[in-house]
Amino acid sequence: MAQNVLLTGGSGFIGKHLTDVLIEAGFSVSVLSRFDREDTPRVTYYKWDIKKNYIDKNAILNADYIIHLAGEGIVEKRWTKRRKRAIIESRVRPVEMIYSILEKNNKKLEAFVSASGIGIYGAITSHNICTETTAPADDFLGITCQKWENAADKIASLHIRTVKIRTGIVLGKNEGFLKKMIPTFKSGFGAVLGSGKQYLPWIHIEDLCQIYLKSIEDTKLEGPYNACITDNTTNARFSKTLAKLYDYSIWLPKVPPFVLKIMLGQMSVAVLTGQRISSEKIQKTGFEFQFTDLEKTLINCIK
Repeated sequence: MAQNVLLTGGSGFIGKHLTDVLIEAGFSVSVLSRFDREDTPRVTYYKWDIKKNYIDKNAILNADYIIHLAGEGIVEKRWTKRRKRAIIESRVRPVEMIYSILEKNNKKLEAFVSASGIGIYGAITSHNICTETTAPADDFLGITCQKWENAADKIASLHIRTVKIRTGIVLGKNEGFLKKMIPTFKSGFGAVLGSGKQYLPWIHIEDLCQIYLKSIEDTKLEGPYNACITDNTTNARFSKTLAKLYDYSIWLPKVPPFVLKIMLGQMSVAVLTGQRISSEKIQKTGFEFQFTDLEKTLINCIK
């Protein structure tokens, strides 16, 4: 009988792609959903409601592995106090609920894998290269990721192998980050944001899904791993490369930081800052990225 992987956030951009990868690898997949859904030949659905503190415990008890992807979008809405609270709670509360069921039922998983973000290193622009040992930042993004990972560490306290995937910008075919960027560049109005010097660590969705697969199959993996390409791409380079693929050169002036701050509020730091990130740790496990060239990756995503 195939081992079962339970996904939170399974209906999202990453979750849908990961479901395909897991099934192809021979796993069965279950998904926690806020809505009543009928099972399909591919996926078993279980109900959960974070606001009502409810999870169908059978989802947890029938799982061999759990991959936690759920969380409110970081750049979907302005960062009001309420929005900040929702961003953190949507990441932390599910893990606390899962922990409670595991602990009460003495349930052991083969592994618990949680998404995290390179935002743990802070919303600043620096030439320093961040590794998994770099100290977490004390700004909103840093605190959010720390709380996210601390929640996962509670699962580890149950003697369950726990892996944390610190993800950069995820690129896929007209999805994720590019879904927001492409309409502007198709129209010929793309522009560099801020100084353009801020780093933009990225990863192709296929490579990210393979990292998650490796996280459950390779029992040696434990703790945090950066999941992004170490090629020092900046916002300016990314924007100009994308513009090139639509056969025009960026002629608009850079969007000044103060304009973005007016438009986005505190959230502007997410697009005005960015650090260099090392992927050496995951590569030392034997993982090989298939998408390492920015232009070829963008061609794969938009053609």
